[in-house]
Amino acid sequence: MNPPVQLAALRRSLPEALLSALQSLFGERLSTAQAMREHHGRDESSYDPMPPDAVIFAHSTDEVATAVKLCGSHGVPIIAYGAGTSLEGHVLALQGGITIDLSQMNQVVAVHAEDLTATVQAGVTRKQLNQEIRDTGLFFPIDPGADASLGGMAATRASGTNAVRYGTMRENTLALTVVTADGRIIRTGTRAKKSSAGYDLTRVFVGSEGTLGIITEVTVKLYPQPEAISAAVCSFHTAADAVNAVIRTIQMGVPIARVEFLDENGVKAINAHDKLSLPEKPLLLFEFHGSENGVKEQAELVQDIAAEHNAIGFEWATRPEDRSRLWAARHNAYFALLQMRPGSRAISTDCCVPISRLAECILETKADCEKNGIIYSIIGHIGDGNFHVQMLVDPHDAADIARAEGINERMVGRALAMDGTCTGEHGVGLHKMDFLVQEHGEGAIDTMRAIKHALDPGNIMNPGKIIRW
Repeated sequence: MNPPVQLAALRRSLPEALLSALQSLFGERLSTAQAMREHHGRDESSYDPMPPDAVIFAHSTDEVATAVKLCGSHGVPIIAYGAGTSLEGHVLALQGGITIDLSQMNQVVAVHAEDLTATVQAGVTRKQLNQEIRDTGLFFPIDPGADASLGGMAATRASGTNAVRYGTMRENTLALTVVTADGRIIRTGTRAKKSSAGYDLTRVFVGSEGTLGIITEVTVKLYPQPEAISAAVCSFHTAADAVNAVIRTIQMGVPIARVEFLDENGVKAINAHDKLSLPEKPLLLFEFHGSENGVKEQAELVQDIAAEHNAIGFEWATRPEDRSRLWAARHNAYFALLQMRPGSRAISTDCCVPISRLAECILETKADCEKNGIIYSIIGHIGDGNFHVQMLVDPHDAADIARAEGINERMVGRALAMDGTCTGEHGVGLHKMDFLVQEHGEGAIDTMRAIKHALDPGNIMNPGKIIRW
């Protein structure tokens, strides 16, 4: 499944003088090998690879700045690359150019445990950070599922399973170090908890998907590790019952840490993939953080709410190994579903709606999938109104792809009509550019375009993503 032809046709040639200069700077950390380029020209989206002309591995902010200046002087596109876990074509080299891989910039720069903050290089992953701060009694809660890099998570405004309690990268990013399109190094924000000083540049770059600059360091909030953690899983006769139980829980103000929804197709897939024996019905997976008494009270209240909505059992997982197995299965759901149709590829999409409209949006989307005969699953971080649809298609069958894209388009239209958004956490990338116009209107898009033109007048920073030039 290839990107639009008109974008592919815009590939720019790579000047020999630039390649020679980058070779002198990076040596063996520059590669033009086909396999390396193809690896960096794909993500977890359904698009075929669109490789850059070369890949460089940066070790410092200064190296990134020098590379950006060189590329800018030749008008060559630059794509920042972290772990390659994005879902909407974010790292495709639509116009060729240079991919700057930040994965080797993986140092935890500073941990200020007394202030509950940490500063890390962009290539540090969330698991690495939590491993390194484990002995401080703190943790970083943003968990998008994949072991994504924090630079990439900031660039895509990631969230994940803990967002219902701890928020998203938007709320948890205090400051950034960014290399701008002209090669300057700027710092946005400080470690202070709040500021009224000037434009909020941190929020400008969080969610910009590499189109305005390259994030090389991130300062994030940390949280005390909870005294007690417990998890519970319960099944329901219908998806409506499951979703309405969550809506009621949120409206009552129960401070759950995580609540995940899997429809019956998702449960069937993880049962087969992870050798589980969960009832193959709509399922909720809860996690509670707090004191021993607080966790107990939260869980008992949620158990009562679930019972009012016809829950089938309410099973506890208090041992760490049991909780880990359940959450590992949840995080493997994407790969588990792929096994349900060998040789297929997944078109994965998401939206987010006000919590009161969530059941309606999910049920109408399920009905649309069933009507079109698509093998699918719906999985949601439904505590904040966000759900994902994964649809399996034959990558060589245009009609199959068109059916899935039609479902995606109608789902987004449904979400926007409910005063929701076209993407709760995937980001825009290439796949959702047109939906962004529908959501914000031409006036807002023109404002975004003005920011892009001001910060990247040569259109070299990840061109062809988010908004059209």
